[in-house]
Amino acid sequence: MSLHPLGALSSAPRRVPMLLRACHLEPAVAVTVLVTALAVTAGRGVAGSAAVAAAVLTGQLSVGWCNDAADARRDTACGRRDKPVATGELPPWAAAAAAGTALALCVPLSLLSGAAAGAVHVAGVAAGWAYNLVLKRTVLSPIPYAVGFGSLPAFVTLGLRPSVWPAWWAPAAGALLGVAAHVVNVLPDIDDDLASGVRGLPQRLGPPACRVLAPLVTLAALGVLIAGPPGAAGPADWALGAAAAAVTASGTALPTASGSRWPFRAAIIGSTIAVALLLLRGADMA
Repeated sequence: MSLHPLGALSSAPRRVPMLLRACHLEPAVAVTVLVTALAVTAGRGVAGSAAVAAAVLTGQLSVGWCNDAADARRDTACGRRDKPVATGELPPWAAAAAAGTALALCVPLSLLSGAAAGAVHVAGVAAGWAYNLVLKRTVLSPIPYAVGFGSLPAFVTLGLRPSVWPAWWAPAAGALLGVAAHVVNVLPDIDDDLASGVRGLPQRLGPPACRVLAPLVTLAALGVLIAGPPGAAGPADWALGAAAAAVTASGTALPTASGSRWPFRAAIIGSTIAVALLLLRGADMA
C-alpha cells in the first residue's frame, strides 16, 4: 500500500462503498426515518424535522462505524465476510476516522434543536459508543440500547417551542424496543461472540432464552404503546400491535441459518410497525 499522500487521496473514492457497507446502513436509515417521522407528527415543522434527521443520521453512522472499528480484530478472527474491515477491504483507521467525523458533526447538528434536546441526543449517541467500546462485553449490555432508543422521543419533544418532556410511555416504549433490538441483533452471532470473549447479557442467557425474551420485550413495548397514551385504543392500534408481534416472533422463534440477518431485519420491521403506533399518537407525547 502506498504511503504517499497522493496515493491516499486516490484511494479515498474507492473506500466510499466500503464505508457505506461498514456503517450499518439499514438500521441507521430506519432509525433516522422513524424519528424524523415522529418529529413531523409531534409538530417540529420542516426545519426542525430536518435538523432531527441530520442529527440522528450522523449519530447512527458514528455508532455504526465505531462498532466496526472497535470489533475489527474480533470480526477478522470470526471470519465475518459481511464486514469490509474484517475482510481487509477497509482499514480500521478509516472506519475510526469516519466514526469520529460523524460524531463531530452530530454534536452541533443535535444542538440545532436546543441545548436540552441536543444534550439528550448526544447522551444517547454516547451510550452507543459506550456499548461498542466497553459495555457489550458485560451484563449491562442492554442499557446503552435502552438509553439510546429511549432518549429519541425526548430529543423530539425537547426541541419543541416551548420545550417539554415527553409523556412517560414514549421513552418507556422506546427503551423496550431498544432492548428487543439488542437481543435479536446478537442472536445469530452468539457462538462467535462467546468464542471471542464477548459476554453481554444475551450471550450469557443463550439462544433459547433470547428467542423467548425478544418477543416478550417487544410485546411489552407494544402494550405500553397501546395502553399508555390517553384515550381508548382503536382497531388500528390493535391491528398494528398484532402485526408487529407476529413479525418479531417470526424473526426469533423460527429457525434461521447461522449468521442470518433476518432476526435483526424482523426486529426493524416489527419496530417500524410499533413506531407506527407511536406516530398515530405522536401529538400526545408532549
